[in-house]
Amino acid sequence: MITLDQLKRIIPLAGRRADVFFEPLRDSMEVFEINTPARQSAFLAQVAHESGSLRYTREIGSGKAYEGRVDLGNTEPGDGPRYKGRGLIQITGRTNYAECSQALFGDEKTLLDYPEMLETVSMASQSAAWWWFDHGLNERADKGAFRTITRIINGGYNGFPDRLAFYERAKQVIV
Repeated sequence: MITLDQLKRIIPLAGRRADVFFEPLRDSMEVFEINTPARQSAFLAQVAHESGSLRYTREIGSGKAYEGRVDLGNTEPGDGPRYKGRGLIQITGRTNYAECSQALFGDEKTLLDYPEMLETVSMASQSAAWWWFDHGLNERADKGAFRTITRIINGGYNGFPDRLAFYERAKQVIV
């Protein structure tokens, strides 16, 4: 499993945040079988980009862009801002919050009632690893399908060069 030194080398701008996130990330990666160099490299590269080097566990934007997005399950007024991206992979939308809540708490309501829980270090780490596993990204990482992983996480290729730089660094660090 990954070491703290490796995490700091993969995400050098994380600084002390790497110390804070290391154990929750490592534990979550273990639970969700992100346990090979290929899986760990791809996962940590995406986490590094999505979180701004472990800086953000809540999307910077207001979430208004997600208002009324039926594809995200945002059917109630205020759902966009309420269920904006949170966690290290930015869980977004009522449906994803409910599914994440079911997986991590055994009910759909916990995260729907308390979406800010995904901003905590532990829940940000767990939700990212769960989402990764739930969307079959371990298998894609095994095949080296990093571009496909990016599209699944991002819905496109925003920030792809940054993601790829983290990925290449991670592959060198995790052997």
